[in-house]
Order: sequence, then structure tokens, then C-alpha cells
Amino acid sequence: MKSITCPDRLTVPAILKKKILKEKIVALTAYDYSTARLVDAAGVDVILVGDSLGSVFQGGLNTLSVTTDEMVYHCKAVSRAVERALLVVDMPFMSYQVSPEKALENAGRLVKEGKASAVKLEGGVHVAETVRRIVYIDIPVMGHIGLRPQSFHRMGGHKIQGREDSATRALEAGREERIIQDALALEEAGVFSIVIEGVDYLLAKKISRLVSVPTIGIGAGPNCDGQILVINDLLGMDPEFRPRFVKRYAEVGLSIREAVETYAQEVRKGDFPSEQYCFGVKAKKAKVVAI
Repeated sequence: MKSITCPDRLTVPAILKKKILKEKIVALTAYDYSTARLVDAAGVDVILVGDSLGSVFQGGLNTLSVTTDEMVYHCKAVSRAVERALLVVDMPFMSYQVSPEKALENAGRLVKEGKASAVKLEGGVHVAETVRRIVYIDIPVMGHIGLRPQSFHRMGGHKIQGREDSATRALEAGREERIIQDALALEEAGVFSIVIEGVDYLLAKKISRLVSVPTIGIGAGPNCDGQILVINDLLGMDPEFRPRFVKRYAEVGLSIREAVETYAQEVRKGDFPSEQYCFGVKAKKAKVVAI
């Protein structure tokens, strides 16, 4: 029987092997078919259908309102475009916190209906048993520690975790230790990788050396085993949103606005559509000029 698996398709074992070989892991988010097609063709290793779509796609203040149905919908769309990258999908708020049984059901939906190869969930020690249960039924899990967007209210917003230069050093030392314990608990529970978000770079470096699975940083410095960014941030879709940890590789937002403004001007002036863009008009042959 002919295999339907692309030989170049990245797998969970391939991602694990990258840490051993000291090869950096490249990850990006995507929320729709067109974007995912471009991201995959560019050669990224991991595409994450993040619940960050609640903010960057739906315009919400945070990720908390995103549903499992919405994640299935977006993941299914992205899956149709992905040919090479490992496709991971976020488990949204309250899809895994109620009970391990509910978490298993929702993780199964994201893989079966959404066509994901792995799921990601936030937390450490307190979700380790849930992670273990999901891994036990052969659904790969990516962990997420440090700044956790689904803990937006408890953390008081999106704040950097484990700062080395904090004025409240004793408190921060306790937080650092908790983040380290979260990483170790996730490793022991069977995750194949851990996203470290919004963490002091020295702490991220320490965690990356402590755990045997790859760490993927976002706002956590250069010492993680890989990096992930939200595609909208990398492309500069929002000209006003400029977090310190994001490097803008393009200004697509401004380009889109300029293109639309030009289109609007041409329509209002009657310049578009010209004969070139009309059906029923024969294309004019180019004149041949003798030299």
C-alpha cells in the first residue's frame, strides 16, 4: 500500500532530534489556509494554530473567549495547506481545566477533526496529570510555561516572569523556582517540547539546559532550542503594536493600507477597471519596432 505520509513531513521524533543535533527550531503561528501555505513553503518547522487568534484574528482583548469549535475550524483550514511543518494546535481556555476526561475529549477532537499532529496547553505542575493522560492515548503534547495568556487575570496582564533585576527579588526567586518545577513536571509527564514565554533570558537558558526536550522561546532570549512568534507581529500587520521581543521583518500592514487607498482612489476617479481588466476587449498586440 502506498504511504500517504509526505517523506519530508516533520514529525515529533524529528523535532526531538533537533535538540540532540543542536539545530534551532523555527516556529510560527498561522490561522488560515493562505497564510499557512506561505509559512509552510518558507520552510518553518512548526506551525501553531494559536488561541492568540482571539486577539489577532478576532480582535479580542485576550484569548479567553476562544472556543474549541473555533480552534477546530481554524486548524482544519490550516491543515489543508501544510505539507512539511509539524502542525500543533492550542487547547483553548476551559477545554482541559475541567477534568482530564474533558481534556482527552477535546484533544481528540483537535486531532481527529482539526487534523493537528499535536496539541499545546498552558501550565506546569497543576496540569501534569492531564498532560500524562493525553500523552498516554498517543496524542503528542507541547507544554507552555512562564507568561501564560490564559492566566491573564491572575497574572494581572501580560507581564514578564522571573526577572533577574526585580526589586522584589525574594518573591521573584520563588516564581523562578515554580517555573523551573513546571518545566520539570511537564518533561516528566511526557511533553515533546515546551514553549517558554515572557521569561528572563537567564532563567530560560537554565531551563533549556535542565530539560531534555526542546524549549521554544517567545520573549525568552536566544538560549532556547527554538523560537516562535505570532505571524501578524513578525509581518507588522498592526503598525502600532511593537512589543520589545518582536523583530519586524516586514511592514505588511502599511503596505496593505497603501494598496487599498490606491485602489479606492482609482475606483472613485474611474481609472479602475481600465480596458486591460475588462472581458470582451481584445488584447492589444505590442508594436514591433525595428532596430
